[in-house]
Amino acid sequence: MAITKVERLMNLVICLLSTRQFVTAERIRDSVAGYGDSGSDEAFSRMFERDKNELRDLGVPLETGMVIGTGGAEGYRINRDAYELPDIDLSREESAAVAVAVQLWESPELTSAAQSALLKLRAAGIQVDQDESVAAVTAVPARTRGSEPALGALLAAIDAGRSVKFEHRSSATDPVTARTVEPWGVVTFRGRWYLVGHDIDRDDIRTFRLSRIGDDVTTFGRAGSVSKPDDVDLQSIVERVAGTAEVNGTATVWIVDDGATEIRRMGTVVEQRDVGARRGEVVVIPVRSWEWVTRLIAGHGADALVLDPPELRADVITTLRTAVVEGVR
Repeated sequence: MAITKVERLMNLVICLLSTRQFVTAERIRDSVAGYGDSGSDEAFSRMFERDKNELRDLGVPLETGMVIGTGGAEGYRINRDAYELPDIDLSREESAAVAVAVQLWESPELTSAAQSALLKLRAAGIQVDQDESVAAVTAVPARTRGSEPALGALLAAIDAGRSVKFEHRSSATDPVTARTVEPWGVVTFRGRWYLVGHDIDRDDIRTFRLSRIGDDVTTFGRAGSVSKPDDVDLQSIVERVAGTAEVNGTATVWIVDDGATEIRRMGTVVEQRDVGARRGEVVVIPVRSWEWVTRLIAGHGADALVLDPPELRADVITTLRTAVVEGVR
């Protein structure tokens, strides 16, 4: 099968990064997949010149120099020091977010993309301790993010700037209706995923919970014909529609030092307390949705412990047990 241009350029970069020495054009032609299809010396020379210029246009530091032991033959290499990214540091929260994102997206459709993202982060010098970060966080059940075929199709449509058609239920008891939407983005709120966009049939901005969208999402229209207006804040739209301003009570939660940052930010610290051998704090948090706060606390695993009310503590324990059972399956 013929090698594509992108594959050939990647092979060339890998070849020129693999050694500190300069590599002759003849050696490159023999060892880099894709150049064997050139057919003739002249065709290879034209192809190689185009590739060199394209790498330089992309900012790749391609250098030219004399190849040792060849009587002065010209060769090529990539300066690794100039090519590699500088050290990049992630905070503890950012590293945890990356690791949790991988677990969240772990599925037949999305695993390869998640793992690819991790590899790119590590290649950029970012140290992400996936095992340690994920161990303390309960996996997010697939049902909370909706149908993965639908999610993949919607994200592809948003990326391409195209409209979509799908079936949707406004609530668990409402009938299914066909919707035609210009999708602007997918955001999360209180553990649920929502599509935000312009509903063409209703000529209005609407939100759609992904768990209520059917698997069959049809994309149509010219690529680039749909884009989010600059003055639209998707997160604010979802919070306004799906949120509630009424506080239904409070909860008292123990959280470990340097952990459960989200809970700490939304609450008030009332005392310092150790649990077992772990140092931590007791915080009082407002509760607007018991279902949401249950998922929030359960998501922090051993880093958060409900002290009061007992009903919430029981719900968190049930959620954790359910996650363990689903993980075993």
